[in-house]
Amino acid sequence: MNKLNNSSTPDSDDYLLTAQLERLPSMAGLFGKAAFKIDRYQLGQAIPLLGNSVDDVYIDQKHLRAYQVLCGFPVGEKLPATYLSMLTFPMVLSLMTHAEFPMKAMGQVHLANKITVHKSFDVRQPMSLCSMIGESQVTSRGLEWTVEGSVKVDNKIVWSCISTMLHRCKTDIDRELKTPVMKEGAPQDWLVKSNMGRRYAKVSGDYNPIHLADVTAKLFGFKRAIVHGMWSKARCLAMLTEHLPDDGYTVDVNFHRPLFLPSKVLFYTKQNWGQTQFSLFNQTGEHAHLEGSTSQDLTNA
Repeated sequence: MNKLNNSSTPDSDDYLLTAQLERLPSMAGLFGKAAFKIDRYQLGQAIPLLGNSVDDVYIDQKHLRAYQVLCGFPVGEKLPATYLSMLTFPMVLSLMTHAEFPMKAMGQVHLANKITVHKSFDVRQPMSLCSMIGESQVTSRGLEWTVEGSVKVDNKIVWSCISTMLHRCKTDIDRELKTPVMKEGAPQDWLVKSNMGRRYAKVSGDYNPIHLADVTAKLFGFKRAIVHGMWSKARCLAMLTEHLPDDGYTVDVNFHRPLFLPSKVLFYTKQNWGQTQFSLFNQTGEHAHLEGSTSQDLTNA
């Protein structure tokens, strides 16, 4: 049985409901729940601060190698910053399919993802994983909300992550002008094949229908299947491997337009004042899929 704890948040109608899990949740079961979850969110409604955690999680070395190969990282014991985000995803989906979570799990838009690698560790050590719903705010596009994750080894935080999600709904807030994404230097061009969504799903367990085939993606309003945003981030990060330290850095990404499959894309990168800035554009260079940066300044991490 999963143990539940309730605690009040001072001076707030929100509350914290946490679950101590015995193991990582089954993705197959969670997607089954997600398919039938209804949207009952009303504008202005407080989002419960749900959370969960699991101890004694070990990294499967064969699985790690499969992830490294798929995303273009060097094969070895150095852990890609994005790997633990994938490992904690079942915990996030468990929160999104929780009875107290008022929004549908399917259809949430991934806007941004910030990962901090606090400290490197032996990938054979047991880990404690934690995930929790964070802050939310109403914007011109709907409700933006965050989910936070962290990993501890020997009771010390070695990795943390904040993802910003969007629940689309009508609001009375005026739209803000978007700052155009800059691209500089000579780009590298990639071909992202039509089966990349299915290949990443096999490794990550994220079988969201929008990534698998055109016919299933169309059920959710997409003209073709789209690749996972976290694969795009991982692939960009793999291209920057030689510029990254073992630990003590952040990787911050904003996602823009979906990347349809198959596609040719342009990858831009630039060193700038202690940061590495990068972006991913479509083949013509007109539309950005994502923009990001890496930094060794952990002041706000």
